[in-house]
Amino acid sequence: MFALLACLALTAEPAGWEMREAATLTNIRQVTKDFVRAGEGYFSPDGTQIIFQAEEPDTNNPFYQIYVMNLDTGRYNRISPGVGKTTCSYFRPDGKKIIFASTHLDPEARNKQRAEFRRRVEEKGETRRYRWDFDPTMDIFESNPDGSELKRLTTARGYDAEGSYSPDGKKIVFCSNRDNEDTFELYIMDADGGNVRRLTHTKDCYNGGPFFSPDGKRVIFRSDRGKKDMLQLYVINADGAGERALTNDPNSVHWAPFWYKDSEHIIYTRADYSNPAAHNFDLWWMNVDTGKKTRITYSPAADILPAFNHDGTKLMWTSTRDAQKSSQLYIADFTPPKDR
Repeated sequence: MFALLACLALTAEPAGWEMREAATLTNIRQVTKDFVRAGEGYFSPDGTQIIFQAEEPDTNNPFYQIYVMNLDTGRYNRISPGVGKTTCSYFRPDGKKIIFASTHLDPEARNKQRAEFRRRVEEKGETRRYRWDFDPTMDIFESNPDGSELKRLTTARGYDAEGSYSPDGKKIVFCSNRDNEDTFELYIMDADGGNVRRLTHTKDCYNGGPFFSPDGKRVIFRSDRGKKDMLQLYVINADGAGERALTNDPNSVHWAPFWYKDSEHIIYTRADYSNPAAHNFDLWWMNVDTGKKTRITYSPAADILPAFNHDGTKLMWTSTRDAQKSSQLYIADFTPPKDR
């Protein structure tokens, strides 16, 4: 699944795309550079740090690990165990804990690392295409922001990942196939891993990438209910009621939604597949209640996985712009589109 995300190829765009982006994005800067690839970054509550996944060069692990970086100094530290695969890291709203998903307890983790290195040799050093790994040994872990006091939060059989905290830090919403290996549903649990309850109820599809709205009342997520891999956006109340689709375009992929501070708007990634020769991943803005949309990025590269800081003045996303051979993280000052 999600092989479609591999297509991050450059496409032609009209001249002056930088000026079109300047309406909402200014002072764009690349913030990761020492990694083979980096992405899916989120701000700390006070905006001084970011947490993200990356592959560091010259290690014995070709898969993503989790890092925390100080934005003022650019210094970073790996805070995940360093074994296996990791993804989906996030700060608790008080900044005192973080969560991420990891397979480091998988007895076969190191064998899988060696197999990936062999594959790269056979394929002339090509890095692994960007995609979600639904590894059945993936679980959610909590730790201090420096990686100490690591604690396992999920123990059910199957994939548990894509977690994020509620605004009060008391709940975690996440994706799991614990009830049916062919269906990935959303669940909410207490921040200590207890009191798990199911939020979505579907069959033979994927529901994932959930985030609580800043007011805690709703959850935004993505799902491929209509057509396999062709993700659309959905919103649901935190109590499981009021679910509705926000997009319904079988020719486009909509994914990686993230709330703006007002709990009324989201930013997300869209790729139009109606013209395979020209499709590209770009960031879009949407009013959740009216459905009005505004395109944010126009780069001829791929722009994906956006996230705001707490006060909505900064946007961070993953991109292959600036002739990058692989993804890196970028940050810009953000001015909301006028859509009222």
